[in-house]
Amino acid sequence: MSLETCRSILVPVDFSPDSLAALKTALVLAKKLACPIIVLHVVHDPSNRPGFYHSRKAGSTVIEGMEAAATEMMEEFLSENDILNLVEAAGVSLSTALLRGLPVTQILHHAQTAKVDLIIMGSRGRTGLSNLLIGSRAQRVVQLSPIPVMVVKAEAPDESKDWAAGEIDDETRSDPAAETQEDLS
Repeated sequence: MSLETCRSILVPVDFSPDSLAALKTALVLAKKLACPIIVLHVVHDPSNRPGFYHSRKAGSTVIEGMEAAATEMMEEFLSENDILNLVEAAGVSLSTALLRGLPVTQILHHAQTAKVDLIIMGSRGRTGLSNLLIGSRAQRVVQLSPIPVMVVKAEAPDESKDWAAGEIDDETRSDPAAETQEDLS
């Protein structure tokens, strides 16, 4: 990825604090690189795994309900965290995508088909396995992706800072998103 030719940044989200930190980090980079952001959520559909049995009719209804809930959760995630205002302030474009399947497989596939230059994702998802240094999905994406992957860990963000405007001070230096922001200033 060169500074002149960034096509897009993919940010897979599961609506966790770590995925929010990844999205805020992507905003900082996207502003500096004038690069669009794709926010992706994958509805986990285990029926693609070998040995998984399900009724096509019942399975379809369940997954459709999950997709509707995920669409609503994406809208809430973006609005509750003021992401659209941050995107506007940063002067970048943001699009969303909702896919069905196995998360790692879909993240990698979408990254390649959308021809993104960078994947930025949270270090841990909503699984509650706080003892892991890096979540299993993030780890698999890092291992398997031919595209560079940045993994971000959430810290409590300082809400008084304007992330997209590049405000930074000593209080925010422990936040990985803020450190990224400082490096780009």
